Amino acid sequence: MNSAGKKTLFYLAITFIAFAVIIPMMYLINISISSAIEVNDFPKRVLPVLSHDLSIEWDDESSYYIISRKSFSGEYEELTYSSKFDKIETYLITYLNISKTEEEIEEDFIVARNTGDIIYLNYNKDIFNNFGKFFKVFDGASAALVNSIQAAAITILLSMSIGGSIGYALARTKIKGKDAISLGSLVVRMFPAVSISVPMAVLLVKFGMYDTMLGLAIIYSIPNIGLTAWITRSIFMSVNPEFEEASLVFGASKIQTFKKITFPLVLPAFAASSMYAFITAWNDTAVSLLLTNNNETLALLIYKSMGGSASIHYAASGAILLILPALAFTFLLKNYINKMWG
Repeated sequence: MNSAGKKTLFYLAITFIAFAVIIPMMYLINISISSAIEVNDFPKRVLPVLSHDLSIEWDDESSYYIISRKSFSGEYEELTYSSKFDKIETYLITYLNISKTEEEIEEDFIVARNTGDIIYLNYNKDIFNNFGKFFKVFDGASAALVNSIQAAAITILLSMSIGGSIGYALARTKIKGKDAISLGSLVVRMFPAVSISVPMAVLLVKFGMYDTMLGLAIIYSIPNIGLTAWITRSIFMSVNPEFEEASLVFGASKIQTFKKITFPLVLPAFAASSMYAFITAWNDTAVSLLLTNNNETLALLIYKSMGGSASIHYAASGAILLILPALAFTFLLKNYINKMWG
């Protein structure tokens, strides 16, 4: 196959992968800002809908406003009717994610009553409404968010301190079997975290750390310590020992030498390792399902909330909240990772 054919296949593969990621993500974003009525729309739109087209008709005989919404097919379907603007305000925000005050609604709707004609309105949606409702609909969502932050922070701290120390020791000490130890540190990562957490649950109960973020972080750290040791060892080995020796000759202590000379050079390795540790702790559901009872993490709470279709849009908004910190953390460290792996 010539180079042009290879390039074509390459770009086709990249395009396929991009669509495989982008399209589901667009559906998720769409659902996360969908109103309670839009959730039941079929077929589901790929692109998010940011406003609603409404028709307002005044019924003289019954003395109330008839509110209809333009559906996916282009037809206007009746939603509700009322003459009380406070109830209309509640209905719009609850079922359509439209945030309007009673005064604004009355000013718009009164035209239909005065003229006797059907009026058509386009109201923008409050795209952040579901995100706020997520913390109200699901009990303990705020606490779950704090738990996830704590578990991720402790996991990073344990993985970096213990794994980094092992990596430094393997790189700087002269002991037999260093390569075997380094490779063996990755063996732990080959085991599923669930298989480790089952026997560890007994120990956590014994030491009073079951259903705590510290106990959860210890389990998360077990596979990440080995990975951190393996990554940091290779980077420590690439640092010329003469830099450290020169620093010691000029009167710096070993701690000062590590802080001023060694650590800045190996920072990309710690950044990459911390990213893996964070993602492991932040996205986990299986281990937290086994090792927590009352103190759920955010990922576990969202996992449990996916059962009911009535709240699927709130669960989707929670999933977006779960994705954003991982994206932010990754982009924050990407410059350091690029220095390490290009």
